[in-house]
This record gives sequence, structure tokens and C-alpha cells, in this order.
Amino acid sequence: MMFGNEKKVGNFDTTLISSKAEVVGDIKLAGGLHIDGTVTGNIIAEPGSGAVVRISDKGVVNGEIRAPHVIINGEVHGDVHSFEHVELAKKAAVFGDVYYAMMEMVMGARVNGKLLHSGEEPKGKKKPAVALDVNVEDAKKDSKVDAKTEGNKPAAFAATGTANSQPNKPATPFGSKESGASTTTNT
Repeated sequence: MMFGNEKKVGNFDTTLISSKAEVVGDIKLAGGLHIDGTVTGNIIAEPGSGAVVRISDKGVVNGEIRAPHVIINGEVHGDVHSFEHVELAKKAAVFGDVYYAMMEMVMGARVNGKLLHSGEEPKGKKKPAVALDVNVEDAKKDSKVDAKTEGNKPAAFAATGTANSQPNKPATPFGSKESGASTTTNT
């Protein structure tokens, strides 16, 4: 749906806000909206409505946009929530976060905010990180290590403690000749 290749997304009437027009207030729509002028307020279309919001290279929106399809080639000062598809054309400048399901972004488009895929896990639902409690001296004493894990330590760390078990020498990758450590264990 590149800005220059106007493809029809829905079959409905489109409202035009011309280059010399300024609209103040929220806009709710179910069809199309083409902005060449300035809108100060939020633009809201219901998910599943097939609505398309187009902002031309002369268009400016000072507010949040929520719509299934959003095509930007102008300026947006606020967050953009695209339920299905967002396109950021060459002259797009977004000063806010962009929430999207599918995105197209052309070289030259700018976003001063975060790009957030709507399918990502919420922040509180991430898998916990595993903390490794490694004691090099204990690892040197133990010559045999369970190949699976020892406590919460992966076998390679349980056997050697670190990539380099020699004090005062920088760590080297596992299995290198300098490290003196190997990832294999004797059982």
C-alpha cells in the first residue's frame, strides 16, 4: 500500500481535509479520511471497520490516531495505533509511539518514539532470567559433574565456573586452547 501506489483497502467514501483547513476536535470515522491540512485532536476508527487514515506530505495531526489502516507521509505528534497495517512513507515524521500489527517503512521516514508490535508479550509476562551462582574453587574440587545440571548451574558452568578457571587471566571462549577449559565432562 505504498503512498505512491494507491491501492484500495475499502470501498467507502473518503473525507478530505484540504491543505488550508484546520480541524479542532476529535474525529470518529468508519470510512476513509485524507488529511492535507491540520487536525488538532484524536482520530478514532473502530477495529474491523476497514477505515483508512491517510496523512499527505502537507498534513499534520496533533493527537492520537487509532485506525485499522494508517498511511503517513506527513507529521503526527502523538501515538499511532494501527490495528491491521501502518505505512510510513518517505516524508513521514512521527513524534510518538507506533503500535502496529503489520508495518511498511520507506527510507526517509522518521519515528521519534517506540515501534511496538501488537503481538508482543506484555511487559509483566516475560520469562524470568536464570541467575548463575558460580564458585570457581568448588568447581575445581569437583572432577565429576552431572551432565544435565548441578543445582541451577548449566553443566559447562558447573564444571569450570567460568570460561577461564585460571586466576588473573582474562576469560576466553569455551573450548579454546588458551582457556584450559572444555565443555565436555567425564561420567
